[in-house]
Amino acid sequence: MINQEQQAWLNHLNDSDHVKIIPYNPSVKEVFQIIKAELIKILGNIRISHRGSTALKISGQGEIDLYIPVSKKDFNITIKKLEKYLGKPGSVYEFVRARFVKYIENTKIEIFVINKNDEGWKASVRFEKYLKNNPRVLKEYERLKIKANGLSTRKYYAIKIAYINKVIEL
Repeated sequence: MINQEQQAWLNHLNDSDHVKIIPYNPSVKEVFQIIKAELIKILGNIRISHRGSTALKISGQGEIDLYIPVSKKDFNITIKKLEKYLGKPGSVYEFVRARFVKYIENTKIEIFVINKNDEGWKASVRFEKYLKNNPRVLKEYERLKIKANGLSTRKYYAIKIAYINKVIEL
C-alpha cells in the first residue's frame, strides 16, 4: 500500500523513461571510499552511510546511494557546505531531505542529506536492517528489482515502495 505522501512524490517522477537494472558491481566499493573521503574533507568527521542496492550487493541501477543523516539544526548548514563542492541540490524537501548527484568513474552517486529524526529515514533503516538479517527476503527484493527492469521510473519506484511498505509492516 502506498500512502498519500509517497504517491505525491511518485507523481512527480518520469513515466516515459526506462529504468535499467544491472548486476551488482564490486568496484562500487572503491568509488564509495573516494567520495566518502572527499565528503569528510568538506564536512569533517560526520556519519556517511552507503545504502541501497550497491550497499546490499544486489542488482539495481548501479548507482551509489550515500546518506548523511544530520539533526534538523544541522540540515541547512550541511547543505550549504555541500553546495560549494557539488552545486545546488537537485531537490530539497525542507528539513527532511536534499539530493545531490555526482559522477565518479562513470558511477552515479546520489548524495542525500537527511533529517536523522524523520520517520521516512527511520523506516528505511529498519527496512535495510531487515533485509540484511533475512537473506530470503533480500533475494526476493532483488528479484523484484530485476523483474522491474525496463519500467518507467515512476512504475519502478511504485513497485519498490509498495514492497518496502509491506516489509516494514512485518
